[in-house]
Amino acid sequence: MTTEEQIQEYIISQPGQKRHDMETLHQYILQVMPDCQLWFLDGKNDKGETVSNPNIGYGFHVMKYADGSTRDFYQIGISANTAGISVYVLGINDKNYLPQTYGKKIGKASVTGYCIKFKALKDINIEVLGEAIRDGVEKSLES
Repeated sequence: MTTEEQIQEYIISQPGQKRHDMETLHQYILQVMPDCQLWFLDGKNDKGETVSNPNIGYGFHVMKYADGSTRDFYQIGISANTAGISVYVLGINDKNYLPQTYGKKIGKASVTGYCIKFKALKDINIEVLGEAIRDGVEKSLES
């Protein structure tokens, strides 16, 4: 199964409005990041145990760990969870940047150092989310 097929299967598996919001968000990110590398992580570790919610990833970023090791990963990720949808903006070194820059103007969302979490797309300003995504991609390229 291709990455795009895995992504579509994951989106289709979501209930009602969340499925619609995930599809809308997926298409929106593809517009913001055309030609990006797509990722799908099923949330399982090497032993097949579930360790996280599945994630759709966009772009390419090299994560650097404290021990000096690195890992290829995505720049932007989205995931459905019991409370709604999470958007991960990776590669920004300043953990205060997202909350300070976008926390007050994005709408009804929880904004942390690398995660924007909201119940439904109708609760946020998608244009501000697009700004945060573009900003995150630009900042990850600088690091």
